[in-house]
Amino acid sequence: MALVELARYPFAMNAEIARGFLESHGIGAVVFDSGMNAAESLPIMIQTRVMVLDIDRDEAARLLAEAGLG
Repeated sequence: MALVELARYPFAMNAEIARGFLESHGIGAVVFDSGMNAAESLPIMIQTRVMVLDIDRDEAARLLAEAGLG
């Protein structure tokens, strides 16, 4: 099993919301690069990534899409 990128967000807060939502549905997720835009003033520079296990990717993508978070 490997971690794969599920989604990118311009703000770390949005990525953390998605991570929490996925975890509340039983899918483990981690946020990468959340500290790269510390001031949050240039969110397009390096976007925050939500990562999940490859075996969970399809279900996680479906959940985020249904919730309007993807």
